[in-house]
Amino acid sequence: MTEMGREDLDVDQRRQKILELLEKEAKVKVADLSMMFSISNVTIRNDLAELEEAGLLERIHGGAVRSHKAYYSMSLKERMKTNEDEKRRIAVKVASMISEGDTLMMDSGTTTLFIARELKSIKNLTIVTNSLAIAEEIGFRDNIHLILVGGSLDQRYQFTYGDDAVQQLKKYKADLMVVSADGASVEDGLTTHHHNEAEVSRQMMVRANKTVAAVDYTKVGRGSFMFLSDIDCLDVLVTDGKADQEELALVRDKGVKVVLV
Repeated sequence: MTEMGREDLDVDQRRQKILELLEKEAKVKVADLSMMFSISNVTIRNDLAELEEAGLLERIHGGAVRSHKAYYSMSLKERMKTNEDEKRRIAVKVASMISEGDTLMMDSGTTTLFIARELKSIKNLTIVTNSLAIAEEIGFRDNIHLILVGGSLDQRYQFTYGDDAVQQLKKYKADLMVVSADGASVEDGLTTHHHNEAEVSRQMMVRANKTVAAVDYTKVGRGSFMFLSDIDCLDVLVTDGKADQEELALVRDKGVKVVLV
């Protein structure tokens, strides 16, 4: 690895760069990262520990390698089958909140894809999304005007991201944004595994009158890698009955409406 002059990066940026290096090289060493970012070995080890806890890598002696155990190493088809019943019930409930003529923004995720499949009977919808899977699912339906946001393409997870995508979103205004987060808790807020998509999801939230988080029980009370927003930026959180009830009570205390299915 070569010196990159990144000692002025904040924690999230530094950890994102570590993940990008892992994508390219499959393995990183503590000593190399310490030199690269001009910080101590202890700080790098803390970074790796946090990333491992989020399931984004696996630590080994002297460094880290890519994680192959996490949910996000699965194919889209495999992830769609994980907690499928809960996701379907959540999708039906969220679809019931959508009215004829609404404009929706939807980020990528298996739960939002399930929601897209439930929209076939609602007339005159406009849907803005960065998800190729959602676009493929609903792009040819007569009742839906689809706007697929451009930008850089994440081929593995089938979404667009980057400055072009964010700038395009600033042109639009939506009635509702549906976010499929990877973590939702009072302590950590709304979080996502996908650091590339985070700014796109944030911009969708800004441009919508109302934001609904659609998350199954495994995401409630959990923090993932990249922060999206404080939990009280949500209007509604839709989840299933297996979710941690104590955590949901704390979410309600923040003024968020919690809907169980």
